[in-house]
Amino acid sequence: MTSLPAPNADQLAASEALLAIMHDHIDRKGGWISFADYMRMALYQPGLGYYAGGSRKFGAAGDFVTAPELSPLFGAALARPVAQVLRECGGDVMEVGAGSGRLAADLLAALARLDCLPDRYFILELSGELAERQRQTLAQAVPALLPRIHWLSALPEGFVGCVVGNEVLDAMPCNVVRRRGGVWLERGVAWVDGLVWQDRPLVDEALVAQVPTEGWLADYVTEVQPEACGFVASLAACVVRGALILPDYGFAAGEYYHPQRDHGTLMCHYRHHAHDDPFSHPGLTDITTHIDFSAIWRAADVAGWRLEGYASQAGFLIDAGIVEMLSEFDTRSPSYIQAVSAVQKLLAPHEMGELFKVIAFSKGMVLEGLLTGFRREDKSGSL
Repeated sequence: MTSLPAPNADQLAASEALLAIMHDHIDRKGGWISFADYMRMALYQPGLGYYAGGSRKFGAAGDFVTAPELSPLFGAALARPVAQVLRECGGDVMEVGAGSGRLAADLLAALARLDCLPDRYFILELSGELAERQRQTLAQAVPALLPRIHWLSALPEGFVGCVVGNEVLDAMPCNVVRRRGGVWLERGVAWVDGLVWQDRPLVDEALVAQVPTEGWLADYVTEVQPEACGFVASLAACVVRGALILPDYGFAAGEYYHPQRDHGTLMCHYRHHAHDDPFSHPGLTDITTHIDFSAIWRAADVAGWRLEGYASQAGFLIDAGIVEMLSEFDTRSPSYIQAVSAVQKLLAPHEMGELFKVIAFSKGMVLEGLLTGFRREDKSGSL
């Protein structure tokens, strides 16, 4: 693994405190926990988990940069399909896991320019620390719109409008399974002088219900995402009429379970260093997995969502007008150069353009045409 920057004394103490809690939890569970349980503690343990602690996560000063942090044009482009949904069904906007609040600010500003502001913009956020950071971002960026913004700690009932979740599914705890000698095992976490991987016979057959039944290598490790699938189903239960738009990174099943991906897709981020050791500095390190969009689509379909489209991020943003938005800049200004550079990262195949996808669903509404973002390129057939 690449040498990582050393945490400071306070960070190290927080990580060691979380390790002690994990050690005790593993002991109380008989010496073994699922990786989903470990990932949940590493990311969300109150006061100590990655998303529950006080360290900065997003942007140049954090551990990674998301699309909204790169350019406000991402939010401006995403506002086009959001406005289309609001004009069709009315209602509000709900953002799930709003990060730094940057996307909320950009979406609201763009919806105002489109004369399509919702009466209420809900943010579903479980982290109090992130919620406060979002308030600060929004107070600075769109102070006049603050009365429209409301924070939630649970899904509402009877929601009408558009739900957005940028890179939210990849941060949901996943299970890890291993195919070895023709038998499925579940990879979990044990404590042997520290955190270690430990395989056990698979008990819950539902964990491998979504993966292919044949064509496996002799030894193959992959992730499955029942919590992400369950969350999409939960959203269907709370939405009466509207749409769901989910930008994230991953693949359809045919590509997700590729022979060359035999070690899975788990990825960790720490101070702009990417690595594959989820046991390194727990609580200080982000842990994510690529999304199996085919599994998300199947779960959504069963729950009552109607597929509106599935496209690469590049295809989606181009169709939503991000390139045309560059024409609004003065080509002689430094801001134009910055915007062009950011858009190139968002669209380039070797950057975010192809690895990141956007999938969208609707419920209780029928749009007159294709949802903006999917008219140029729709890869729904690959799901």
